[in-house]
Amino acid sequence: MDLRRAVFGIGYRFNDSTRFVSEFEVEHAIASAGDEGEFEVEQFYLDHWLGGLANLKAGLFLIPMGLLNESHEPTRYYGVERNFVETAIIPSTWREGGAGIYGNVAGVRWDVGVTTGFNLSKWDFASEEGRESPLGSIHQELQLARASDLAQYASLNYNGVPGFNVGASLFTGGAGQSQPGIDDHPRVTLWEAHTRWTPGVLDLSALYARGVIGGAGATNAANIGQPTPIPDSFYGWYAQGAYRVWQHGTYSLSPFARYERFKTALPTETVNTYGVNFYLNPNVVFKADYQSFHVDSDLDRFDLGIGLAF
Repeated sequence: MDLRRAVFGIGYRFNDSTRFVSEFEVEHAIASAGDEGEFEVEQFYLDHWLGGLANLKAGLFLIPMGLLNESHEPTRYYGVERNFVETAIIPSTWREGGAGIYGNVAGVRWDVGVTTGFNLSKWDFASEEGRESPLGSIHQELQLARASDLAQYASLNYNGVPGFNVGASLFTGGAGQSQPGIDDHPRVTLWEAHTRWTPGVLDLSALYARGVIGGAGATNAANIGQPTPIPDSFYGWYAQGAYRVWQHGTYSLSPFARYERFKTALPTETVNTYGVNFYLNPNVVFKADYQSFHVDSDLDRFDLGIGLAF
C-alpha cells in the first residue's frame, strides 16, 4: 500500500490579465534522504493575457503533449496508474522551464514555446533507468538545468465538435548541453498524435508517440560493453475504451479496457489492462484494474486505488 502522490495547487490572480499558477507534489508520503519519496515543484509560472486571442506563460510549466500530461488528475484517467505510453515514452509529469504563447481560435487550441531540454550527460550506462523511460532518465526538471541547448515545442488540438478531440504535438532540442564526453551534437525529438471521443456514455481514445535520440553514436561507442546503451529511437501506442454502465445521481460506474504496445530500450512489450472506475461524484473515484504483460508475465498485477481532485 502506498500514498502514490499528493499534489497541492497554489494560485493567485493579480488582476483580470495576470495570474500565478503552481503545483507541489509529495510522492510516497515521506520525502527525505533515507526514504523513497520525493518533493517536487511541478508547476510555477505566470500567465498573462496579451489581449485578443493569445496568452503568454513564463516559468516552470507542463509540456502540452498527449492526453494526460497537462490533465493528469486521477479523476481524469482510467486505471490506478497512468498508461505506460504516457509514462515510459512521454515522460510523466513532464515539465520544463521557459516561455510559451497559447490561444484558442475557432475550436483550435495552439501552444508554442521555447524551453529547457534534455541533458544526455545524465544517461547512466550501468543503470536500467534508461531502459524503462529513455527521456525520463535524462530530463532536468529545472533543477540547476543546463541550458546551452534549448528546445522548442508546438501543440495543436481541435475541440470544435462537442465531445471530440484530435491533436498532435512536437518537442525537439539539442541534448549535449556543452558537456564533456558528449559529441556529435545529439538532439532529442519526440512527437505524438492523439484523439478522444466521448459520445454520451462511451469514452474512446487512442495515442501514438515516437521519440528519437540522434547523434549519440560516438557516446555509445565510448561506452561499449555497458548494459544500457542510448537507444536511437523508441515508440508506443495505445487504444482504450470505457463505457458508463450505470449512473444514479452523482454515482457512476465505468468499466474500461486498454491495449498498449511500447518499446523503450527493452524488448517490445504489450500490456492489456482491464478495470473499472467507480465515481462517488466527478471529483472522487475508486479504481480497480488487472494488468497482463505479454513478454514479462512476472509483472502481471492487480491494483486498487482512490483518487480525488478539487
